[in-house]
Amino acid sequence: MSEQHFGDQVAVYWHDYVAELVLDRPKAMNAVSTEMARHITEATTAIARDPGVRAVVLTSTHPRAFCVGADLKERNSFTEADLARQRPHTRAAYTGVLELPVPAIAAVHGFALGGGFELALSCDVIVADRTAVVGLPEVSVGVIPGGGGTQLLPRRVGAARAAELIFTARRVEAAEARELGLVDLLVPEGEDRTEALALAQRIAANSPVGLRVAKRALRLGHGLDLRTGLDVEDAAWRTVAFSGDRSEGVAAFNEKRKPDWPGE
Repeated sequence: MSEQHFGDQVAVYWHDYVAELVLDRPKAMNAVSTEMARHITEATTAIARDPGVRAVVLTSTHPRAFCVGADLKERNSFTEADLARQRPHTRAAYTGVLELPVPAIAAVHGFALGGGFELALSCDVIVADRTAVVGLPEVSVGVIPGGGGTQLLPRRVGAARAAELIFTARRVEAAEARELGLVDLLVPEGEDRTEALALAQRIAANSPVGLRVAKRALRLGHGLDLRTGLDVEDAAWRTVAFSGDRSEGVAAFNEKRKPDWPGE
C-alpha cells in the first residue's frame, strides 16, 4: 500500500485499485478550514489523474466524527472580504469529490453535518454505521448549504423531504437516515470503513472503462427527459463497445476466467 499526504490534514492511501481519501484533522473533528479545503482539492486532483484508480473511499480518522462541516471558529474571525476569498477554495473541494471520475463511497460514522454531509452526498454511495448523525444545519447559523446540499439532497430524497430537512436544520440519526434514503447502507458500529473498502474492492474488480463511463452516463443523464437520457446512454455505450475492456470481458466470460482488464 502506498500513500501520499497533502499537508497534515488530508492523505490518500492506495489499496491496489482503490484510493482511500482520508480526512485527518482530528483536533477540529475534521471541520473544513481554508487550508483543509485546499488539501482536499489537491488530493482529489491527484486521484482523478491516476489512471489506475477504479474506486474511491472517503474516510475519517476521528472516532466520533466524519466531518462537522465548515470551520466556524475560523470564519468567526473573517471579514466579508475574507469569506469571499475563501469561497473558491471550499467550492473546489466539494466539486473535487463530486467530479471524481470513478465510483466514490463515503464511510460515515459519528457526526456528518453541514459541509461534512455534503462531502458524503458528493459520493455515489454512503455507507454509515449506527453512530452516524447527519444533517444540513446551515440555516441555523444564517447561511445555506453551499457545498452542493440544496442540489444533491433533493436528488436523493425528493424536493419536499429535502426542504423539510434543510428548513428545520435538524439532525438525523442513523436508523432514520437509512429509512429516508440519506444513507445507503447501514452497518454495525465501527464497521463503516471496513465495509466501504470491501464494497470498493468489489467495484474495482470490474472494467475500468466501464466504471468510468457508467458513472459519467449516470451523472449526465440524471434529470434529463427519457429520450435525451437514452441518447446519453447510447453515446456512453458506444464508448465502451469498441474498447479493449469490452473485448477482454467477453473473452474472459467465454473462457471462464477472471478478466485482465487493459483499461482502455
